[in-house]
Amino acid sequence: MKFPNGQQIIEEFEKWSPKYLAMEDDPVGLHVGTLNKKIERVLVTLDVNEAVVDEAIEKGASLIIAHHPPIYRPLKNLQTDFPQGRLMEKLIKHDIAVYAAHTNLDVAQGGVNDLLADALGLQDTSVMVQTYEAELVKIAVFVPESHEDQVREALGKAGAGAIGDYEFCSYTLSGTGRFRPTQGADPFIGEAGKMEKTAESKIEVVIRKQEKDRAIKAMIAAHPYEEVAYDVFTLENKELPMGLGRVGTLETAMSLEDFAEFVKERLDVPAVRVVGDFTKPVRKVAVLGGDGNKYITAAKRAGADVYVTGDLYFHVAQDAEAIGLAVVDPGHHVEKVMIQGVVDYMAQHSGLNCTFLASETNTEPFRFK
Repeated sequence: MKFPNGQQIIEEFEKWSPKYLAMEDDPVGLHVGTLNKKIERVLVTLDVNEAVVDEAIEKGASLIIAHHPPIYRPLKNLQTDFPQGRLMEKLIKHDIAVYAAHTNLDVAQGGVNDLLADALGLQDTSVMVQTYEAELVKIAVFVPESHEDQVREALGKAGAGAIGDYEFCSYTLSGTGRFRPTQGADPFIGEAGKMEKTAESKIEVVIRKQEKDRAIKAMIAAHPYEEVAYDVFTLENKELPMGLGRVGTLETAMSLEDFAEFVKERLDVPAVRVVGDFTKPVRKVAVLGGDGNKYITAAKRAGADVYVTGDLYFHVAQDAEAIGLAVVDPGHHVEKVMIQGVVDYMAQHSGLNCTFLASETNTEPFRFK
């Protein structure tokens, strides 16, 4: 049975959550080990601690995909008498690579914030804080009709033709291609020195500018011609805005007190902290996974009745109260929704012969009484 190498796995993952979506100075990417090896099992986790590494060893996982980077700031030393050094030593000794997808997975469509919004049943969601807007290009390639399906498939698998909630979008025109192979050519159709014409299709697809090289490489690999004729056009229209947080509406309004209980149930937490009048009706909800202290004014400007986020500071809570914004803080650990989210996405979309495992280790440091 042939297993993919780590580079193939991360290449597929980054079609969904590319590193360029990450916030500035966010240390996303490979943190420990090498991707240049065959991988049968991948463990997906929110955090990387020693218990998670022990779980990876027990389950035979040689790659960990984590949301929180294990090395967030540069290390001054790697002493194995201390917890972080001991953690790194164990990873290296057992040849386990660690890859982190942090704010890029927050921003990605279908990523952490969309998973949280879905868990809360939010409808008609939009981005709360725009951080990225992709430049788009159109690739137009000419291919013999006999091979148009395989070229179109290769482009789609490389991420071309993704428009909003749709993928593999393309447009095809039929026509006649004319060419004359020169001496030394090895034509798929025709003979050297003779004018040739053949039925061809022109396939057009749209893709983010940052991803065009990958799509072109896949297109050429699938194309039968020795020399592939294609054009790349810069488009003035932009992709839908991408960014942190989501804003949407509940199916029915409820009191802030009932909503706090609803959050506990839907996000599977034992307790929440609440700012605001429990009797206040809430319908429009802003949600941002992790530490959302910086964005209370963004949530208010978006028209949210209540803001769901973690790690709320005392004075920020007072500021939210002052501007009339209710807040429900379920803690940072609710980002655990990404574990099953990543497992499901990669199992459904990667097409790779490896197993993605959801970590069963609880990395929540707080206990509630």
